[in-house]
Amino acid sequence: MIRRLLLVSSAMAFGGLLAACSDSGNQSAGAGAAGAAQPAAAVGVVTLNKGSFPVTTILPGRAEAVQVADIRPQVSGLITDIAFREGGEVKKGDVLYQIEDAPYLATVAQARAAIAKAEASVPSAQSNFDRYQRLVGSGATQIELETARTNLLQAEAEVESAKASLTAAEIDLDHTKIKAPFDGVIDQTAYNVGNVVAANQTTALTTVRQLDPTYILLTESSTNLLKLRDAINSGEIKGPAGNAAFRLILENGKEYSHRGTLDMSKSVVSETTGTFTIRVRFPNPDRIILPGMYVRATLELGAENGFALPQLATGRNANGELTAQFVSAEGKVETRVFENASPSNNSWLVTDGIKDGDQLIVSGLQSITAGMPVKATPMKINEKGIVVPAEQAPAADAQKPAAK
Repeated sequence: MIRRLLLVSSAMAFGGLLAACSDSGNQSAGAGAAGAAQPAAAVGVVTLNKGSFPVTTILPGRAEAVQVADIRPQVSGLITDIAFREGGEVKKGDVLYQIEDAPYLATVAQARAAIAKAEASVPSAQSNFDRYQRLVGSGATQIELETARTNLLQAEAEVESAKASLTAAEIDLDHTKIKAPFDGVIDQTAYNVGNVVAANQTTALTTVRQLDPTYILLTESSTNLLKLRDAINSGEIKGPAGNAAFRLILENGKEYSHRGTLDMSKSVVSETTGTFTIRVRFPNPDRIILPGMYVRATLELGAENGFALPQLATGRNANGELTAQFVSAEGKVETRVFENASPSNNSWLVTDGIKDGDQLIVSGLQSITAGMPVKATPMKINEKGIVVPAEQAPAADAQKPAAK
């Protein structure tokens, strides 16, 4: 019994010793952690100042040719020559197809002969009329005079009819050369040399499209249109002066080098989609934009006073609200949420929650969290949308922005 008590006492004493060592170790570790300050993360910042910035909107669109012509024959006959290169450019008046013209040349010759025959009878009818006009009342009756007048008019009418037949024959002869109606790009041919075609047939020989300039058909919701009008009427947004200029983003994400101008907008909203259509005219000298291509167009709607947050420095929270990271007065990361923001080119335009001189974090965002101390370095965003040190010119090899 005594032995068992001694064993239990020894075990309890050993356990107490281990607990004491453990508490001492934890206290030492805690003291070490408390003594080591959290290192400041290096970030790049830009200083924000209030100003007037453009209010823009991005509209989806589709390219459409300014003119499209299905080429069909206007006379019947055998195709004897095809004078264009499929897929190539053609000029207005270029001969595309040649239809056998021998029958039409013969018709023209017949028409000319008919004119000569009709003209030959006019002098005799004129002489007869003049003779009865002199003799009327002294050997010639009024009826004979009227008959001579009628014969003369008929002879002259036959001449005019023959001339009209010649004109029609010459038109048909001219139509044996099928020509390009305007400058453009031509499709492949549906008929070959030796094929017989018919006047005004249903099937087109080929198609010509004018690609320079080109149309971009944009769509916008009627809701956004009403919001824009209300903002302009209330003075929150100043409307654009003159004709609005459109910028185009191609399918590869690059901006198109030419600017577009408004050509037409429908005044009727679609009953099925609730959108209205805007047609914009763009120069297309290099044929970069092709019919059917999908693009995005940026339209400057006006201007508004506020702060421009580069899109590369912003994000969205779980509620879909715009967020950005700032450097607080204590030198720590501060997350701000903005309920209202308008697109402004490559930035978001906000009017609340920022004051002049606030520092927006634009680089190093991946390695920071809210409340973390940071060491800020002044930066700037060059014209290419790249973050560079503030003292540098637009360097191409500086840090690139995050994906938008």
